[in-house]
Amino acid sequence: MPTPNHDLFKTIAQSHSQLRKSERKVADYVLEHRAKIVQMRIVDLAAAASVSEPTVVRFCRALDFDGFQDFKLNLAQFVGTNTSYQQFHLDSRDSVEQFKEKIFDSTMGNLMRVKSDLDAANLEKAIVALAQSKRVDCYGFGASAPICSDAQHKFFRLNISAAAYSDPHLQTMAAVTLQPGDVVIAISQTGRTKDLLHSTQLAMDAGATVIALCPSDTPLAQQVQIPLYIDLDEDKELNTLMSSRITQMVVIDVLAVGVTMKLGEETMTHLKTIKRSLKSLRIPVKRTK
Repeated sequence: MPTPNHDLFKTIAQSHSQLRKSERKVADYVLEHRAKIVQMRIVDLAAAASVSEPTVVRFCRALDFDGFQDFKLNLAQFVGTNTSYQQFHLDSRDSVEQFKEKIFDSTMGNLMRVKSDLDAANLEKAIVALAQSKRVDCYGFGASAPICSDAQHKFFRLNISAAAYSDPHLQTMAAVTLQPGDVVIAISQTGRTKDLLHSTQLAMDAGATVIALCPSDTPLAQQVQIPLYIDLDEDKELNTLMSSRITQMVVIDVLAVGVTMKLGEETMTHLKTIKRSLKSLRIPVKRTK
C-alpha cells in the first residue's frame, strides 16, 4: 500500500495507461479536481466521473488501496503534508478553471497542514489567557491588519474589551498602557516585522501576555509567550492570493470558539442577546406557503 507521503497524483498519472478505460475516467477526474475528492462520497465520485461505484473501487484497488475510504484518507494526508501539492505556479496560459483549481487546492492544502501542526497545549494556553483577560489588543500590519479587525470583532462579541491597531505609533501607546492579565494577539505573515517586535516587547514589559500567529523559527515566534505557528508554502510574489490570511482567520475562529466555551452559559446568553438585537437591521425573509 502506498505511504501517506508518496506523490499520490504522480502515481495516478504514471498508472494511467495501465488502468482500464472506465478506471481512467476516475483517474482523469481525480487529477482534474484534486481538492474536491476529499469531500466526496463514492456515489458522488462515480456520478461525476460517469462510472459505476464498483469502478471507483477497482480504481482505488488498482493503486493498491483497500477501497475508496482508504484512498480518500491517504489523499487527505497527502494534501495536508505534501509541500509540492500546496505550492502552485500560475501560468499566463492558465484558464479560469485551471487557476481556480490551483488556488483552492493550495488554500485547502495549507489549511489541513496548519490544522495538523497547531500545538494543542499552546492553543489551550491562549484560550485560557483570553478567557481570563480584561482587555485584548490585536496588532498587525499590511495584509495582517484586516485579520486584526476580524479578531477584534470576534472578541468584542464575547463582551471582552477589544481593539485593533495597525499603526506603529498607536501600537506603542497602547502597549505601554497594558497591565498584567491583558492579552495581545500579534499577527504576522513573516514574523520579522521590526515595529511589531517592538510593540510586543513593550506589551510583555508591561506584564501582558502575547499570543502570536506567525511562522515558526522567526523572531516573533521566539519572543512571545504563546506562539501559534502558521507555516505555509505559498508564492510570496502573489501577495493578494496568499492563503495565510484565510488560515489566520480560521485560527482566530478556533480561539473565539474556545473562549466562548470556556466562559460558559453567560456568554452564550450574551451572544443570543446580540443576535436578537440585529434582527431589526435586516429585511425579514418572506416564507412561502
